[in-house]
Amino acid sequence: MSEIPEDISHDQHAVRLKKLQDMRTAGFDPFRASVEQTHFSAEAMALHVEGQDNAVTVKVAGRLVVIRDMGKSQFVKILDQQGHIQLYLKKDVIGEEAYAAFKKLDLGDIIGAEGTLFKTKTGEITVRVGNYLLVSKALRPLPEKWHGLTDAEQVYRQRYLDLIVNLESRARLMLRSRIVASIRQTLAERQFIEVETPVLEGVAGGAAARPFVTHHNALGADFYLRIALELRLKRLLVGGYDRVFELGRIFRNEGVSRKHNPEFTMLEVYQAYSDFRGMMQLVRAIFDDVCRKVLGTSEIKHAASGQIINFAGEWREARYFDLIDAAVGSALSALRGTAGYKAAATAAAQQLGLEIHPGWEAFEIVNEIFSKKIEPTLIQPTFVTHLPKELCPLAKLNLQDSGLIDVFELCIGGMEVAPAYSEQNDPLVQRAMFAAQAGEDQQKLDTDFLLALEHGMPPAGGMGIGIDRLCILLTGAESIRDVILFPSLRPGSAGAGLAAAAPV
Repeated sequence: MSEIPEDISHDQHAVRLKKLQDMRTAGFDPFRASVEQTHFSAEAMALHVEGQDNAVTVKVAGRLVVIRDMGKSQFVKILDQQGHIQLYLKKDVIGEEAYAAFKKLDLGDIIGAEGTLFKTKTGEITVRVGNYLLVSKALRPLPEKWHGLTDAEQVYRQRYLDLIVNLESRARLMLRSRIVASIRQTLAERQFIEVETPVLEGVAGGAAARPFVTHHNALGADFYLRIALELRLKRLLVGGYDRVFELGRIFRNEGVSRKHNPEFTMLEVYQAYSDFRGMMQLVRAIFDDVCRKVLGTSEIKHAASGQIINFAGEWREARYFDLIDAAVGSALSALRGTAGYKAAATAAAQQLGLEIHPGWEAFEIVNEIFSKKIEPTLIQPTFVTHLPKELCPLAKLNLQDSGLIDVFELCIGGMEVAPAYSEQNDPLVQRAMFAAQAGEDQQKLDTDFLLALEHGMPPAGGMGIGIDRLCILLTGAESIRDVILFPSLRPGSAGAGLAAAAPV
């Protein structure tokens, strides 16, 4: 979309503003008009019966995006939620006055139209308009195409324009909504209860991340925007909600990248009397339903590698340390718990070309190997299981090896899509794990959550799915910004420098 130069844009704004003033002087205000919309575009076109032109009457509405002036008739297209539909307006049908007024309309104006369906000689189902009404005057012109924008952030800052002119972006973000709806339906069919929990927390818990801090004036205390949903939802397990989930916004005061946005959407789901293997079955069901009901296929093309990802086939299961040993070319895992483990891990990471911080613990070094050298290669669905206990203090310890936890990280398309655990429900073990993670900063312990556990939480499986990453994967988007309607941007205004409109 080539950006319209400011002087031209300003001139068009003045012309359109004058048109609005003329309408109001003549006694008509489009912003006080309304129409009935009986059908969206796709619904209307589906009603046409072959060989029965003008048999069906519809009322459609949308934004003018194409205008073809044929002299005494007009072929135009409007855009609504479902897409485009063509309208045909003829001077001797709608009347000379209405036709003259229509010819003064601009691209971007929003109209309603009533008429009958017919098929043109080129085979396009069209509305033969009997009457129309302008219901919103666009005072600014639409861009022609986005590709010429000099400011890449303009697409995201003015998302409303992107949705009007970029059909690929529009379809991708529509697909996101359908994916989320499918997930909700899958969980509802399995008797999961959807809940809402607080965004403001007294303790930022449930994950290792830097929180955003705010101050509550009435309570005289600092609060944190939540970095996870987990601890509140587990309280509900204690309270007798055996199957519970939340689709909620999460906030982490960290970097921005292709896969990271400071504000993002997370699904967290917890099921009593289950475990991490039960979550494997649940996530497969979620993907199966999305493929069947939304995508219409069980195969997608991975944008970065070009590989075909097959969701219907076997999902690989691989133990974390088996992958580590294969990547470093030695039995590094055999040194866990020994004095030489950190040195060996450091040497292995450096041999792979990784930069290691001298203050890192051995588990952090090993996880850097996984994150940088292994995870990006896991294109087909892979459950990576039995991670080091230090990576998650909220999971149950493995019975055979207390240095590992019963978890999986589902990796698809070279990124983690869904972690899941057998949830820790022993309050004494949980307190010790929290204390070890907090170190000297013991005031960060969520003592209220620990108190809840002491009242008894059933064994459970829990899982998180990053909705934005899932949508990157399933829509073939290049960046998380492309699947979030309004991604986080530096402060600024898309309208900076535009002349203010005079009151009319």
